[in-house]
Amino acid sequence: MPAIKSQITGSGEAPKQFNQPSRKGKKAWRKNIDVTAVEHGLEELNEEIIRGGVICEKSSSELFAIDLEGDSKISKKFPKLIKKGLKADEILAQRSSIPPLSLRKRPGKKTGDGILTVKRQRTDWVPHKELQHLRRVADGHHSIAVQAVDATYDVWGARPTTINEAVHDLLPTSEPVKQPKSLNQRPISLAIGGKVIAAVQKPTGGYSYNPLFTDYEARLSEESAKALDAEQKRVDAERIEKQRQEAAARSAAEAEAAEERANMSEWEEDSEWEGFQSGVEDERPGTKRPQRKTPAQRNRIKRRKEEERLAKHKAAMKQKRAQEQRIQEIATEIQAREQSKALIPVKDSDADNEANDEKLRRRQLGKYKLPEKDLELVLPDELEESLRRLKPEGNLLRDRYRSVLVRGKVESRRHIPFKKQAKRKATEKWTHKDFVL
Repeated sequence: MPAIKSQITGSGEAPKQFNQPSRKGKKAWRKNIDVTAVEHGLEELNEEIIRGGVICEKSSSELFAIDLEGDSKISKKFPKLIKKGLKADEILAQRSSIPPLSLRKRPGKKTGDGILTVKRQRTDWVPHKELQHLRRVADGHHSIAVQAVDATYDVWGARPTTINEAVHDLLPTSEPVKQPKSLNQRPISLAIGGKVIAAVQKPTGGYSYNPLFTDYEARLSEESAKALDAEQKRVDAERIEKQRQEAAARSAAEAEAAEERANMSEWEEDSEWEGFQSGVEDERPGTKRPQRKTPAQRNRIKRRKEEERLAKHKAAMKQKRAQEQRIQEIATEIQAREQSKALIPVKDSDADNEANDEKLRRRQLGKYKLPEKDLELVLPDELEESLRRLKPEGNLLRDRYRSVLVRGKVESRRHIPFKKQAKRKATEKWTHKDFVL
């Protein structure tokens, strides 16, 4: 069965009939001739012409070249660098050496490439309009007269109000923020006498990493005395607190014992009946029975509390009268102290500038107390002779913050890591109970 082929898509060869060797005649021979070899030869010839010319027509000098300076060891030395080229470069390299044909049959002289030339303006002459303007200005005739007028408002202050601005009665007017009076005032230092403390104080010789023996000994003795005083105060406070707790416990025990004795005596008095006691017949020891207090017992307790309150009031009044009697003595002491201060010579400004924050007139400015100063002291066994083995002491951030507090710039604050949220209570409304038929 013969194969069915499409008439549109073929093999690309010239159409021809089937071989019929039985046909004779010149016409049939010319019609059924096979020209595939001729077409293949013509295609090869065209490809050679495109690549630069027919190979058989070229001389040997054009086809071959003798390499006298080539190095055959390059491929062995650099095998990885010799790579295959890109396919795109290979396609672009296959270009025809024949110039393309022009699509225009009769190129005219008046036609161009469509790019218009830019007209150059002359810069060596002045336009007539500008020349007339310069002449009028030279004669003193100015078209626009500018007059300098002083401003009626502060340029750097509040925004000026104009009449043309629309006034809206429904919207509230925004008022400028009022600055507090204390913003322009000088901050009050916490030092004694309100002395000005430098922002960064100059450390003395005792603060050095390699100090002199005299400076270090003086500072070490001073800090040791401060530490001993603080420890002694702490021990005294603990001892006083312990004595107070012991006295309170002793007084509470004595009050309980006295109340128990009073209750027992009342119980013995009330339990007697017809000449014999209730506890004599029982061989076992009598136990205290919890019973309700009688009105007589309550009245006795009220009288005792009232007597204690009166005793406390009398003691307080006695102490107050003693203080009133010492008013004159206190006034005399204050006056003598002020006179002694007046006799002290006033120091110069340089001494005032050297004021430190060791002694302050107040330790609290605001709600919280001033943080204590860090103890920057190296013990004798920690002193190093080599600068390479030194360890830095102190914290610049804490020192700067405490300096701002001591100079009265800001108040001391406490770090609050979490903000306190408002407590909310969720309830369910029983609206279904309000339903009425």
